[in-house]
Amino acid sequence: MGAGASSITGPDGETGGHETGLGDLPESCVAAVLLHLDPPEICRAARLSRTFRGAASADFVWKAKLPENYVHLMELACGGKSPSSRKRRLFLKEIYARLCRPNPLDGGTMEFWLEKNRGGVCMSISSKALLITGIDDRRYWNYISTDESRFHTVAYLQQTWWFEVDGEIDFCFPAGAYSLFFRLHLGRISKRLGRRICSFEHVHGWDTKPVHFQLSTSEGQIATSHRYLDEPGRWILCHAGDFVVENSNVSTKLEFSMTQIDCTHTKGGICVDSVLIYPKGFMQEKVFTSSL
Repeated sequence: MGAGASSITGPDGETGGHETGLGDLPESCVAAVLLHLDPPEICRAARLSRTFRGAASADFVWKAKLPENYVHLMELACGGKSPSSRKRRLFLKEIYARLCRPNPLDGGTMEFWLEKNRGGVCMSISSKALLITGIDDRRYWNYISTDESRFHTVAYLQQTWWFEVDGEIDFCFPAGAYSLFFRLHLGRISKRLGRRICSFEHVHGWDTKPVHFQLSTSEGQIATSHRYLDEPGRWILCHAGDFVVENSNVSTKLEFSMTQIDCTHTKGGICVDSVLIYPKGFMQEKVFTSSL
């Protein structure tokens, strides 16, 4: 049975001139199967044969992987220009690959990209796009350069009584659930002779009172969390909360904050890198949720 199924028989029942293989499958059938794979798996399957390569480039396969509002996202990635204005029409596979790269916004202080495995939108907001109380007073705050940030700069606090970091964005997120995080590091990071150095000289006050995180949306969603900060010497993601987007074509305004404003003690020695927004459930680093 198996041998007969893998060969072509002639008019007299004799074996034909060649054996069938994956390359003999109709391209439309292969494309229908690829619809059920993740994008990296589709790209690997394209290496199997010419038929698979053609099926893996089909627009209807990649349209199912792209966010509903991919045209708007591509316009943002192209600096406001519509993809249809290009001299050569882009295949949807090319659009997917383009959106998976970091796409800067707001003069480079924000970036968005697609998570390549599932096609969910991710966003990173630099410390320079945040409103940090006292940031202009060099007695308390400084911007320091580091290759440990995608923006190559982080805000470093030596010491303060009133710690407050606020931010807001207005963005057309595709429909779905999202989580918002603050990316933080206790200790000042630097390099000496090519080796990573971390100074804990100014780290204090974060185990005395918890930090308060909050986010709210223009639709009235509110989320809060509290936690003491620990784990000096490593980057941590502090979970501020989750929000849900129901309409991909309507802009969602987010306001978020991180505060520790108990003035009975000082606190310091922290790097504020960025705010991250990921599809809920997608993680790239260790996440710290509420510890209370």
